[in-house]
Amino acid sequence: MTTSRAKPLSALRRFLRDQSSAGVVLIAAAVLALAIANSPLASIYDAVLHSYLGPLSTIHWINDGLMTLFFLLVGLEIKREFVDGHLASWSDRALPSLAAVGGMAAPALVYLAVAGSTRGLARGWAIPAATDIAFAIGIMALLGRRVPTSLKLLLTTVAIVDDMGAVAIIALAYTSEIHGLAVLAALVLMGAMFVLNRIGVTRLSPYLALGGLLWLAVLLSGIHATIAGVLTAALIPIKTSPGAPDSIESPLHQLEHRLQPWVAYLIVPIFAFANAGVSVGGLGLAQIFSPLPLGVAAGLFVGKQIGVTVALWLCVKFRISAKPKGASWLQIYGMALLCGIGFTMSLFIGGLAFDDPLLIDEVKIGVLGGSALSAVTGYMVLRFASTRRGLLRRRATASAKGVGERGAL
Repeated sequence: MTTSRAKPLSALRRFLRDQSSAGVVLIAAAVLALAIANSPLASIYDAVLHSYLGPLSTIHWINDGLMTLFFLLVGLEIKREFVDGHLASWSDRALPSLAAVGGMAAPALVYLAVAGSTRGLARGWAIPAATDIAFAIGIMALLGRRVPTSLKLLLTTVAIVDDMGAVAIIALAYTSEIHGLAVLAALVLMGAMFVLNRIGVTRLSPYLALGGLLWLAVLLSGIHATIAGVLTAALIPIKTSPGAPDSIESPLHQLEHRLQPWVAYLIVPIFAFANAGVSVGGLGLAQIFSPLPLGVAAGLFVGKQIGVTVALWLCVKFRISAKPKGASWLQIYGMALLCGIGFTMSLFIGGLAFDDPLLIDEVKIGVLGGSALSAVTGYMVLRFASTRRGLLRRRATASAKGVGERGAL
């Protein structure tokens, strides 16, 4: 008697299901980091993060090493959605792609308007351009059925395209020096993975081994090491399964399912714990309200909501794409507000943009402030929108019932 293996949940459905609890872990890690950074343990916290383990400090092992697995997962999600998911056709890509472009351009412009004229700060233009998918989906998950599934899907796909843009920004805007020999080695390793893919090798171990060597080559090349995660993901084989849950024979789907809980519940919380700690007591009001934190916070809160909402409205207005099914414009605006939660990727880009510890602390204040404001406001708008929508529906039902009763009389 043969037993059939149950197919795993679709990676996207599993991702949406897990984000509420993963978001709680992420928030707890950030709060713990803030608490320690403002306690007598602050000096120990700082010393551990900046102690060296071999050639790199602890903070660099986290940001350049562990976070490569985060970017590997991001790359796998992008490839899956573009090849075998909700972004597989041009019509499906239009709405989230244009929303993501608007949601990256407007925050950058707002940041530059606030902080760009201050010497040395223009380099941080990309900090508010990213959306933290775990936080955003986690907040939306708290609302349960009050938010239509189409809106949750749109937020997810916008964030995935947004991540793709952030990866490109990191590779192009924050690479200052290129070492040709290391780049050549990286290209050879990628070529080897490409050949394995073309000849039909589906075992994950050769790709992961070559991916580890690729990480080292990219680290030595001058390009940020985490880009190796995305490059490796692009070369992992995928077996498509149109209209069905992810194929259990697909190496990409297997790796994504295995990697997702480790990234969500361990790697990203460790990153948050290592990067969110900032001594608020050591910052005066003048520093908190200086151009850098204000520019970051305004970019996330003001820029994101404007960029995403306007882009979506233009798409519907000019019939490029239909409005998400079952969603009102107020709910769409609430979703756009949640796109202003830029926590993980914004902190990551902030660490690339500036070396001065004082400026990095200001970036953290801006990211935490702008993300918190976006989260609270987005939640309130979505909750109010669902309540208002339910009230209007009940009124319409009561009115129709009244007309029916009068007609019967």
